[in-house]
Amino acid sequence: MDRPLALTCGDPAGIGTEIALKAWAARDELDLPPFLLIGDPALVSARASAIGLDVVLADATPETAVAAYPSSLPVMPLDIRFPDRPGNPDSASAPGIVGSIDRAVNLVLAGRVSAVVTLPIAKAVLYGAGFAFPGHTEYLAHLAEQATGRAATPIMMMAGPDLRAVPVTIHIPLAEVPRRLTSDLIERTIRITAEDLARRFGIASPRLAVAGLNPHAGEGGALGTEDDAIVGPAIERARAHGIDAFGPLPADTMFHARARAGYDAAICMYHDQALIPAKALAFDETVNVTLGLPFVRTSPDHGTAFDIAGKGVARPDSLVAALKLAARLTHPAA
Repeated sequence: MDRPLALTCGDPAGIGTEIALKAWAARDELDLPPFLLIGDPALVSARASAIGLDVVLADATPETAVAAYPSSLPVMPLDIRFPDRPGNPDSASAPGIVGSIDRAVNLVLAGRVSAVVTLPIAKAVLYGAGFAFPGHTEYLAHLAEQATGRAATPIMMMAGPDLRAVPVTIHIPLAEVPRRLTSDLIERTIRITAEDLARRFGIASPRLAVAGLNPHAGEGGALGTEDDAIVGPAIERARAHGIDAFGPLPADTMFHARARAGYDAAICMYHDQALIPAKALAFDETVNVTLGLPFVRTSPDHGTAFDIAGKGVARPDSLVAALKLAARLTHPAA
């Protein structure tokens, strides 16, 4: 691999740093692609000592990271020091957390790294410091638009070994979902998912199962009209453009093994409709992938886990899966 993956630092009070350390420590056993951690070297070193890992750090750039990776963890230093208090989030960390994301996106758009992998953030910490975006996904789209001048529609996909699930609406209250759903939004989500499954995942003709919003997909209007009035027309429009999408389907029968064999991704109407089955099937192996961006971005499917941060018990499995998937998506024919 000629270019490393860029790994953002995440919230320093969470488990991000230690799972990055654990992943690197098992790099040979896990056959991990080289990655460059963008963060605070002093905090990384202190966290390694705290969890009992003997890790040598290398002050690195994208151009030196791959050569350094076999013998040391490449770290691109931020211009800010983080408070080192595991389990105690601090809004003083916000500029560094956001700065790490900014730098990773700049590097990937400049072609200096192959993809971006993000460690977990705590949105409340960033909101307290004036962060104006619902989360990582929306902020990454904003950065891409700023850099390229082209609109980006970010689509969250939870990709695991047994299920790929895409929520049409993401970080909004459940009560707002029916008001936010439109046929245009659903069709756009279907289209971008189909395009990226073909372009990134190498699936020439993706099959997309579309969930209904209401129980039993509305049961002909008896349990809600949105499925007939909004979801169904979106599917028909996608099919008219050559996309193999079908539904709306009752969500309660979409996720058993026989049903999953009939599609390549499930399009869901809201956050939990997608994330609950994805995480229930493979919590430690599922990866958050952002579709619709001009670069590859993946992330572990879990959060900051402040309650176990600094204790050395956090598992790096989802991060390992995110690193491997990021590398594979940059070489879809591999």
